[in-house]
Amino acid sequence: MKPIRLLSGVLTVGGWTLLSRLMGFVRDVIIAGLIGPGVLMDAYVAAFRLPNMFRRFFAEGAFNAAFVPMFSKRLESGEDPNGFASLAFSGLALVLLTLSGLAMVFMPALVWATAEGFSGDERFGLTVDYGRVVFPYVLFISLAALLSGALNAAGRFAAAAAAPVLLNIMLVIAMVTAWLMGGGVARALIWTIPFAGIAQLALVWVAADRAGLRIRPIRPRWTPEMSNLVRVAVPAALAGGVVQINLVVGQLVASSYDNAVSWLYSADRLYQLPLGVIGIAVGIVLLPDLSRKLKANDDEGARHSLSRAGEISLALTIPSAVALMIIPLPLVSVLFERGAFGTDDTAATALAVSIYGLGLPAFVLQKLLQPLYFAREDTKRPFYYALVAMIVNAAIAIGLSFYIGWIAAAIAASAAGWVMAVFLGVGVRKYGDVAKFDARFRRRIWRIVVASAFMGWVLWSMTIVLGPLFAAGGVRWLALLILISSGAVSYFLSGHLIGAFRLGDFRGALRR
Repeated sequence: MKPIRLLSGVLTVGGWTLLSRLMGFVRDVIIAGLIGPGVLMDAYVAAFRLPNMFRRFFAEGAFNAAFVPMFSKRLESGEDPNGFASLAFSGLALVLLTLSGLAMVFMPALVWATAEGFSGDERFGLTVDYGRVVFPYVLFISLAALLSGALNAAGRFAAAAAAPVLLNIMLVIAMVTAWLMGGGVARALIWTIPFAGIAQLALVWVAADRAGLRIRPIRPRWTPEMSNLVRVAVPAALAGGVVQINLVVGQLVASSYDNAVSWLYSADRLYQLPLGVIGIAVGIVLLPDLSRKLKANDDEGARHSLSRAGEISLALTIPSAVALMIIPLPLVSVLFERGAFGTDDTAATALAVSIYGLGLPAFVLQKLLQPLYFAREDTKRPFYYALVAMIVNAAIAIGLSFYIGWIAAAIAASAAGWVMAVFLGVGVRKYGDVAKFDARFRRRIWRIVVASAFMGWVLWSMTIVLGPLFAAGGVRWLALLILISSGAVSYFLSGHLIGAFRLGDFRGALRR
């Protein structure tokens, strides 16, 4: 069986995720420029959030939290992993087909529940129409996520990580084509989404076949294995539901303010870049690795994997968070400010970016700590912690909105993220030494913080120096490239010199 190489796996997933996020930026720049904050963009964001909400509820979050550890253990022991996966695939498909049918009928109620502030204006009807077009995406992408989980458990990360790139490529092509032909850019964007889901499913299906994972639709049956899968998945689904409620609460608050949904969406795209490249990549690779090592009673190996995953994730997350807090205005102005996206939109989005930056380490720590629970098929306690975080999020988002407006949603998301991370960190103590970071991690973490602080000073200084270039429209991209490069060089050189990490570790993983 192919062993899982943690660092090279993280870099593989992170590299493809980075490409996907960069293509996503191209997509969002086109959306901001050709559609812009307003009725059409608000409707697109609210409509597309519906299948994404249920996707995270059923696929990456809940279902895979239960499926991947069980499949990994069967793969490790040779207990018919393909048969188990085929049953899970068929059962998930049946549930999703039913859900999609109900969503088509009750779409107005779904839109009202997630964007109540749209009621009474043209955004509501438009969001309902868009929602009916895009909702089938949840069927294709959730089944693709299950196949991706099986590939990840087998130590094959490239195809599953590459699949999201297809979505962004297809959306960019569709919008540019519609613009060149004088058609409706927003409508082309919406109608391309379900077809992109089909393309993503086809890609991972072929990859799974080539990896020897013969996962096929069969007649759904209720077996002891499926009963155990559902038993573990339900608390994870509820926890995923709590996380999505947090997003909905933020959208509900923002929907009462003009353009606020669009501002938060644009800010979310920026902070999702490091979160996806680092946090999600670490979680994807760490979960099957821990599951297989715990099945083999390799506690020392599991602790080593956790500690190395912690090093790589925080070595990349902490400087990213510092950058989002120090230079949000240059980032937003260069990436988004053009066409219908004006200077007021830039200022509002930059404020949200800096607040999301405060919460970024917490969200990555969640991705690092949750596999410790899920690998043991413990999904109940993360659900209880998520409930507490939900209460914190709702109280801050709704309570503060009466005083500071829409930005309360961003503050609430970061605060709830830290509450969840703290609870997860305290809760893993019951697992003993296997859930503790080793001495090497403890030696390096404070050095990572020092190197990140130095990088922050460099970024702040360079922003002052490069100020005139950012004011000159023609060279803004060059100024941003110089700014980011100076920060990256200062961080990696200082980090290497003080022992926060060894650059050779990254080079070796990239060669593999």
